[in-house]
Amino acid sequence: MSVTRMPAVFIGHGSPMNTLETNHWTEAWRRLGAELPRPRAVLAISAHWFINATAVTAMAAPRTIHDFFGFGPDLFSFDYPAPGDPTLAADIAASLDPTWCGLDIDSWGLDHGTWSVLAHLLPDADVPVIQLSVDAQKSVADHMAVGAALAPWRDEGVLIVGSGNIVHNLGALEWYTPDRGADWAEDFDRAARDLLLDDPGSFDRLQDHPAWAMAVPTPDHFAPAAYFAGLASVASAPPTVLVEGCALGSLSMTSYVLPVEPSAPATD
Repeated sequence: MSVTRMPAVFIGHGSPMNTLETNHWTEAWRRLGAELPRPRAVLAISAHWFINATAVTAMAAPRTIHDFFGFGPDLFSFDYPAPGDPTLAADIAASLDPTWCGLDIDSWGLDHGTWSVLAHLLPDADVPVIQLSVDAQKSVADHMAVGAALAPWRDEGVLIVGSGNIVHNLGALEWYTPDRGADWAEDFDRAARDLLLDDPGSFDRLQDHPAWAMAVPTPDHFAPAAYFAGLASVASAPPTVLVEGCALGSLSMTSYVLPVEPSAPATD
């Protein structure tokens, strides 16, 4: 069987309503999905599976988790019935050694950080999806190291999708500025972009940015970008910006693609 090397992506996912809406962000996600080669599987790293361990979903039929409140029935009835792949999940877990990675056979599934994005990237839900948890006990540098360790799976046809927001401060939302960020948010987002494009191995330096505490009041949504930075740090081609900008004052919707290097042929 021919296996195509896959890109990797980081998506600023924003509101769960992006699942159902057509806007500047989701149009970019959908265009990317139309251009992607068909993956063997997706490995999704979502901000919303934030636990005190590293684990992968290892069930054959992961459930669609509606991990939010306050939205309408159309969103709660949305289903993303992608299959899982327990064998691949076990292989991915083993490949992270010496980092311990557990196999979750019954507790999680696919949360909205994953399916709100895949609804546009892979709307047919016919590609197996595995989720990797964000380990709340690990540092930014630790997340980057796990991301780098996942890089060989790109050569095995696995599309790695990080889903979070580089700036994510729900306590500082500005409802009157739907299409831009506060000055501090825009500045932090630019600093993240500069590091990802020019020096992804130093992505953890963002912790020294003056706006760090405002941009990252909790680490869950930032962490998937650190996994992506780790992937980028061992790639021979730099990431590109898929779509860029902030919303509601304190959310970065900026998304990135780590392209397939021209020298990486398909393998048999």
